[in-house]
Amino acid sequence: MAKRALISVSDKAGVVEFADGLHKLGYEILSTGGTKKLLQDQDIPVTGVDEVTGFPEILEGRVKTLHPFIHGGLLAKQDNELHQQQMKEQGIQPIDVVCVNLYPFQQTISNPNVAYEDAIENIDIGGPTMLRAAAKNHTYITVIVDSLDYERVLAQLHKDGQVNSETRRSLAAKVFRHTAAYDAYISQYLSKEAGEDNPERMTLTYERQQDLRYGENPHQQAAFYRNPLGSEFSVAHARQHHGKELSYNNIKDADAALQIVKDFGEPAAVAVKHMNPCGVGTGINPYEAFLKAYESDSTSIFGGIVAFNRAVDGKTAEKLSEIFLEIIIAPAFTDEAMAILTAKKNIRLLTVPFDRHSVHERVFTSVEGGLLVQDQDHFTLENGDVRVATERQPTEAEWEAMKMAWKVVKHVKSNAIVVADTNMTLGIGAGQMNRVGAAKIALEQAGERAKGASLASDAFFPMDDTVEAAAKAGITAIIQTGGSIRDEDSIKKANEYGITMVLTGVRHFKH
Repeated sequence: MAKRALISVSDKAGVVEFADGLHKLGYEILSTGGTKKLLQDQDIPVTGVDEVTGFPEILEGRVKTLHPFIHGGLLAKQDNELHQQQMKEQGIQPIDVVCVNLYPFQQTISNPNVAYEDAIENIDIGGPTMLRAAAKNHTYITVIVDSLDYERVLAQLHKDGQVNSETRRSLAAKVFRHTAAYDAYISQYLSKEAGEDNPERMTLTYERQQDLRYGENPHQQAAFYRNPLGSEFSVAHARQHHGKELSYNNIKDADAALQIVKDFGEPAAVAVKHMNPCGVGTGINPYEAFLKAYESDSTSIFGGIVAFNRAVDGKTAEKLSEIFLEIIIAPAFTDEAMAILTAKKNIRLLTVPFDRHSVHERVFTSVEGGLLVQDQDHFTLENGDVRVATERQPTEAEWEAMKMAWKVVKHVKSNAIVVADTNMTLGIGAGQMNRVGAAKIALEQAGERAKGASLASDAFFPMDDTVEAAAKAGITAIIQTGGSIRDEDSIKKANEYGITMVLTGVRHFKH
C-alpha cells in the first residue's frame, strides 16, 4: 500500500516542489480546494479529500476534512492491533505525512480596518484539528506546518526512507507552538472586541526576533521576542540601519528613550543611561534640542542612548559623532547624517515610525511565578485637577519649566526628582529610598543652574525637608502630586520661601 501525504496550505510557498518530491518518492497526495487545484495545474497527481471521505465539501468549505476517514488515518496507532483491526473494518487507510498551514488570521486582523465578519471567517477549524491530531500521533506521522522544514523532511526521506523520531518530535512541538499562537491571536482579538480588559485567563504569544549574546550580564542567556501585532513604534519593530546587534541592555534602554521622547510635541532629544534619562532637551530643531540634552549631563551621556522625535540632519550628526554613543533612534536620518554616523563602526542607528505609536498597548512586567499587567501612564497636566496651592502664582516661564520637569519625572525610577528650566533638564535624582535623597542628587547635579529653576516630584512630599532643600538651592517653583497628610507643612514651607507650588492630584511612580 502506498504511503499517503495530506497537503492543504494557505501559504503555498514551496508546496509544489515539496509535493512533487513526495510524489516521486511514491506517496499518494491527498488535498483540498486551492492547494489541490495548484498541484493539478502542475501535473502532480492528486486525490481529493472528498474522494477519500465520499462526502463533498459543504458550507462554503467550512466542512471538508472533519471526517473519520481523515482523522482515523491521523490518529490510529500503526502498531496497535485493535486500532489496525478497526481501521480495516471501517476501510480507513493511514496517513503518513501531514502538511498544513492555516488561514491567515494574524495577517487579517493586522489590518486596522478589518471587518469583524472577515476576521471570523479567517478562523481556521479543520487545519488546527488535523495538525493537532497528527502532532499528537507523531510517533507514526510526520507533520509539517512551516515551509522551512520541507527540505529537511525530503532529505531524510530520500536518505533513509523515513523521517527519524527526533525530527518528528521536533516538528510536532513546532505544530503545538504554532496552533497555540494561532489560538492566542484569536482569543486576544475576540477579548478586545468583547471589551474584556482583564480576562480570567491571558494567553500571549511572541515571535523570536533574535538570540542575544547574553542578558543583563554575560553569564545570563537571553533572547528577544516581539509581538507581531504590537505597536510599530517600538524597538521590536525598529529598522536597524547600521552597527552591531542590539544587546539586552541596549533594547531596554532604547525602549526607555522612546517612551520619553514620544511625550514631546516640539523637537526633542532624550539621552538615556541605565533605564533613566540623564538629559532631556527641546529646541527649535534637533540640533538645538540635542545641545540642551547634552548640556543637561555631559558626563552621564557618554556610552548612552539618544532618541529624537525629528529626523537627524547633518549638523546634528556632526555633533553626535563627537561623543561615544551606543544607539541613536529617530524617525529618519538624512543622507548626510547617515554618511557621517556610519563612519563610526559600532554605533547602532535605528528608525521607528513616530506616527504609529499606540496609546492602547498595555505594559507587562514579569515577576517570579506571575505577570503584572497595567495601562500605560498617559496622564498629562491637561487630564488632571491641577491647582496652585501656595500664595504666589507661577509665572509663565515657571509654568513651562514645571511642564518640562513633569513630562520627564514620570519616566524616572522612583523615588524621582527632576530639576528643569523651560527647555532642558538640569538635574535628575532617580531610584532613591527616600525623596529628599533624590532631591539632593538632582539639586547637586543642577548646581548653580537650580537658581530660578523648577522641581518636579513623582509623588507627594511626606514632610517639608524636600521643599527646604529646594529653597536653599534657589528653586522657585515646585510641581508635585500632593495627597500627603502633611501637605500643609510643605505648602507652608513653600510660602515661607516665596516658592510657588502646584499640586497635580496624580502620582507618577515608575518602579
